[in-house]
Amino acid sequence: MARKILTFGEIIMRLSPPGNRTMKQSHEMEFFFGGTELNVASSLATMGCEVKHVSAVSDDFVGESALSFVKSFGIDTNFISKNEHPLGLYFLEVGSSVRASRIAYNRLNGSFANIEAGKIDWKNALEDCDYFHWTGISPGISKSAYESLKEGLHTALELGIEITTDPAYRSNLWKYGKNGNEVLKELVSLSTIFIGGVNEVNEILRTQFSSDKEGFLQACEELKRQCPSIHKIFDKIRIGVTASSQQTQGRALINGNYFETQFLEIDNVVDRIGTGDAFAAGLIYGLKNFDDEKALNFANAACAIKHTILGDINYCSAEDILEVMVGNSGGRIKR
Repeated sequence: MARKILTFGEIIMRLSPPGNRTMKQSHEMEFFFGGTELNVASSLATMGCEVKHVSAVSDDFVGESALSFVKSFGIDTNFISKNEHPLGLYFLEVGSSVRASRIAYNRLNGSFANIEAGKIDWKNALEDCDYFHWTGISPGISKSAYESLKEGLHTALELGIEITTDPAYRSNLWKYGKNGNEVLKELVSLSTIFIGGVNEVNEILRTQFSSDKEGFLQACEELKRQCPSIHKIFDKIRIGVTASSQQTQGRALINGNYFETQFLEIDNVVDRIGTGDAFAAGLIYGLKNFDDEKALNFANAACAIKHTILGDINYCSAEDILEVMVGNSGGRIKR
């Protein structure tokens, strides 16, 4: 029987003016539900995986709408609690060509920030799971989110579950007195698969490795030395030509072996939000179904194709992603 994947993180609402407009130009907003870990969960569910999500939402019609959205993917919501705090949200102006996108967050006093540590039944939540995914955003939101995640990681390690982490560091978080670098190093040390590159290692370990191949290899070795539970490291490289044109590539170091993918080009970017989450979801799906090198290629293809999807979530199937992975990216109509 296929084992399940568990994700932990905020469900957040995104508000955007339509049509690449700025806020000053627009009198209407489009909204989407997302959140870094939920984006991963939804993408995995779309690809056919069984997924559970652990979170907290507002006890009102907005929270109910968020839950309905999560359930629409077939995701298990039994471990999503409710409280009296509002759902977190963020505002996005989508850039175009030489104009960059801009984001403003309103999440630090939201429902997920007030999730109750010690109230999650982690053993029950992690039952029948073989992967647990988290990112560095969650422990930065609040002390209770950090403590809840730490409890889950300890339980997952006891159960022998693979723990994937994208330890994204966001300096605009971490307002509750904890040092972000120290916390992320602590939590990465409770994980087994690292999804990040030189920038993430430098931020967590306060090192200064270069971003070229040699610097990546050195950073990986230092990460494994200081966080010995990590046994696989996968990195996503994105080169932004303009806001509308991007290139993506994946690279990895596993058991001393380095490998990388070819660059994939996206010439008409629809939405950059969630592309890193698409990479993480593609990687987890790949690790469950392919060897490590094919998993990396699948993740890079998932990242590339997400640039063509509006909203936070990659709605493409595994078959769609495989088409891009093997080079069928001409965009011909499927009849």
